[in-house]
Amino acid sequence: MAMTIEIMKERSRIVTRTREFFLARDYLETDTPALAPSLIPESSLEVFETKFVHPYQKGFPLYLIPSPEVWMKRVIAETGQNVFQLCKAFRNAESIGRIHNPEFTMLEYYTVGANSRDNIELTEELFSALSGEETPQQARPPFARMTMAEAFREFAGLDLDALHEIPAMRDALASKALLAPAEAPWEDLFNILFLSCVEPELPADRPLVLDEYPKEIVCLARDIPGRPCKERWELYVSGMEIANCFAEMATQDAVATYFVSQEEKKRGALVPHNVDHSYPEIFAAFPACSGVAIGFDRLCMALLGCKSIDEVLYFPFTAFVGADTRL
Repeated sequence: MAMTIEIMKERSRIVTRTREFFLARDYLETDTPALAPSLIPESSLEVFETKFVHPYQKGFPLYLIPSPEVWMKRVIAETGQNVFQLCKAFRNAESIGRIHNPEFTMLEYYTVGANSRDNIELTEELFSALSGEETPQQARPPFARMTMAEAFREFAGLDLDALHEIPAMRDALASKALLAPAEAPWEDLFNILFLSCVEPELPADRPLVLDEYPKEIVCLARDIPGRPCKERWELYVSGMEIANCFAEMATQDAVATYFVSQEEKKRGALVPHNVDHSYPEIFAAFPACSGVAIGFDRLCMALLGCKSIDEVLYFPFTAFVGADTRL
């Protein structure tokens, strides 16, 4: 189903209210580049590459950002300010379908001095501010909250705290008649189990915060002291993952170690990209903060009760895939 003029107007309203929401709370709105000469390495993502062609000198590669994080964290390091941004983001080699588009709008916001729990409350306030008469009940706050361990126990009958070694995770997959490649790392085994047995069963009667992701899922979220978990949550609305939140891992050594681990995993990337190895230096005096990334198109879907991302996009990818036989 294509976007209608009524949904265009409603999306415009949501954009305006989003900006008003953060500006009223003294967040600095950033407007950072869509291109970057280097990116944060993330083994789970593929990127789009292009090239700057100089008329007289040698050109160089550039990459469309999969998230404005690479630029926004520089702003935080330099200013110490709360920041937010609405911008285009790009992810390659992903499916095109009901909730996926390779080019999408990202809403990203960072709160200095906050932890991930603080950002649950802020995001609830944001949903309240953006909801209209047409917003279905299952997209309205307050959010339900559940840890990943609680979700595994309730929906898969498994003790996640007992599955932090590969053999135990393989036994858990076997108990569910699930197969995995022989050399699959722990994170891949976890994802098979989660996507097969847990995610489809998550309650969808109201938004759900799924909290405390296992520490074996390497990311830029800080560890929870005394727990085998990261201070990270994801938000599901109507069974659709909409937001990802970290309490930021904000020390130079930790970020440098993360870069090394992800570069090793990305050796087989479809589109390799440059990495700025001086980037971790911005965390030498980085303030404690927590950031949230929201897929804004999915957010509009949820708030407006739409069933497909094509309904909230002006020109979805499906509009030109197939229109040209070269694609």
